[in-house]
Amino acid sequence: MREKESISMKNEIQYRELHADEINTELFRDFNRRQVVTKCRRREKDGWVIREDPFIDDWSEEDYRTLVVCLKHTLETNGFVYGAFYEGKLKGFTSVESMLSGGEQRYLDLSCIHVSEELRGNGIGTVLFLAAKEWAKKHGASKLYISAHSAVESQRFYEKMGCVEAQVYDQKHVEAEPYDCQLENRL
Repeated sequence: MREKESISMKNEIQYRELHADEINTELFRDFNRRQVVTKCRRREKDGWVIREDPFIDDWSEEDYRTLVVCLKHTLETNGFVYGAFYEGKLKGFTSVESMLSGGEQRYLDLSCIHVSEELRGNGIGTVLFLAAKEWAKKHGASKLYISAHSAVESQRFYEKMGCVEAQVYDQKHVEAEPYDCQLENRL
């Protein structure tokens, strides 16, 4: 039964670019960031390991206000914000910054990719990721750079999308989120 519901839902998801004038906290009213994390991927001296690190990742109202500012800034600096809508409500989004980094790596930063908790596992993240890749390639990048959540479920998604450890770490990301996994994806 779940598989049929998923297939039906895929036909009902609408994807489109977002514009600065529509990005506000109200847009996220029906978006649920909540993620129950039990295990995380961590970089240690001898390489990558999986560690128990239970916590619940969720956003406060202040986090949503900050997100709105960041996404508007992405668009004001000629970046990309793309959303997935189900029944007219935002249920997933991705963003890519416009400034190349990483020297010869020619990275564009995948600054966000999130799917609302109740719709994860329905292919929305894949569509969003592929749209981000396409946009980045058209805008001169060789690779996407991702400072990725370390939860094993998130890491599984990035691995499925073909991401590998970044050849050049962006120190700004490492300092902001020291437990994130620094990844890249060739375009």
